[in-house]
Amino acid sequence: MMITRLAGTALALALSLPAHAETKLTVANWLPPSHPLVSEVIVPMTEQIKEATAGNVAPMILPAPLGPPPAHFDFAVNGVADITFGVQGYSPGRFKTTNLAELPFLGDSAEAMSVAYWRTFEAMLQEAGEYDQVKVLAVFTHGPGEIFIRDGDVASADVLTGTKLRVGGGIVHEVATTLGAVPVEGPSSKAYELLSQGVADGILFPYESVNFFGLIPQLKQGISVPGGLYNTSFYIVMNKAKWDSLSPEDQAAIDGVTGEALARMAGQMWDRADAKGLAAMEGKLTVTPATDAQIDAWQTALQPVIDVKLAEVAETGIDADAALAMFRGEIAKAAAE
Repeated sequence: MMITRLAGTALALALSLPAHAETKLTVANWLPPSHPLVSEVIVPMTEQIKEATAGNVAPMILPAPLGPPPAHFDFAVNGVADITFGVQGYSPGRFKTTNLAELPFLGDSAEAMSVAYWRTFEAMLQEAGEYDQVKVLAVFTHGPGEIFIRDGDVASADVLTGTKLRVGGGIVHEVATTLGAVPVEGPSSKAYELLSQGVADGILFPYESVNFFGLIPQLKQGISVPGGLYNTSFYIVMNKAKWDSLSPEDQAAIDGVTGEALARMAGQMWDRADAKGLAAMEGKLTVTPATDAQIDAWQTALQPVIDVKLAEVAETGIDADAALAMFRGEIAKAAAE
C-alpha cells in the first residue's frame, strides 16, 4: 500500500509539472516601435517563433535600446541580447560579403532581392565566416535607393554634381561621391535635421524612408533609377550559445519560420512601405524616371565602384563573380515566383 501511495503521489506531481520549461529570448531593438521593420517583421517573427515551438521559446522585445545601432551585432555575439538586428554597413569593413547585396542596378523588388540574398548567402556567402560567432536568422535588403533633391535638372547626368547628399553606411557613400555629390554623413534619424537646416541639399533613400522620416516637405524632386542606385543590407542574428541550448526540435521549428521565410517577409514589408511612401509623395514631390542617357552615364561611372566592391567580396575567399551570377539569377527567379 505504501508503494502504491508513493507511486500515486509521484504521478500526481509529474502531471502537475509543466511539460517543458519555457525559454525566454531577449530581442534588442533600436528603432521606434512604429517603424515597419519592427511592427511588421520583428514583432511577427517573435510571434511565429513562439507558435512554431508550441510556446517552448518565447522571444520578448526589450522596451528600450541597449545601445547605438552599430553595437547590436556584438550584443548578439556577447549575449547582451539573445536576438538582434541591424545594418551591416554601420560597421564599415566588417562584412565584405554584404557588398554583393548593396550594388547598384540590382532590382526593383525588395522581396525578390531579399529572397535571392538569403539563397546566395546560404549557398555561398556564409562560407566567408563573417557570421560564425552567431546564428543567422535572416539577411535581407530594403527597396532600391533613389535620388531626392531640392533643385536641379532632373534630366541631366550631372544632376548630382556639387549637391550635398546625406548618406549612411555601405556603398552609398562611394556611389554619391562617384556621381559628383558631396556626401554628408549622418544616421537616418538625423536626415530631417540635416535637410531642414540646409546642411544637406538632398538624399539617397528608398521611398519608404523619405516618407517615414517626414522628409517630403524638405524635398521637391525625385529620380527613380531602374534597379536602384544602391540597396542596404540588414541582418537578424541570435546568440550562438543560446541557440545551441535549444532542443533540436525547437531549432528545427525556428529554422522553419526564419531563413528564407523571414527574408521574404522583410522584403514584402519594404515593398509595401515603398508603395506607401511613393503614394504619399503624390502632388507634393515630383518623381521622374531616369533617362536612358542618365542610366548609361551612371552605369559607366559606377562600374569601377562595382569592381572594387566585388574584389572586396573575393578577399573573403568567395568566388565573387559566381556569387553575383547566382544572386542575379535568384533575383530573376524570385521575381517570377
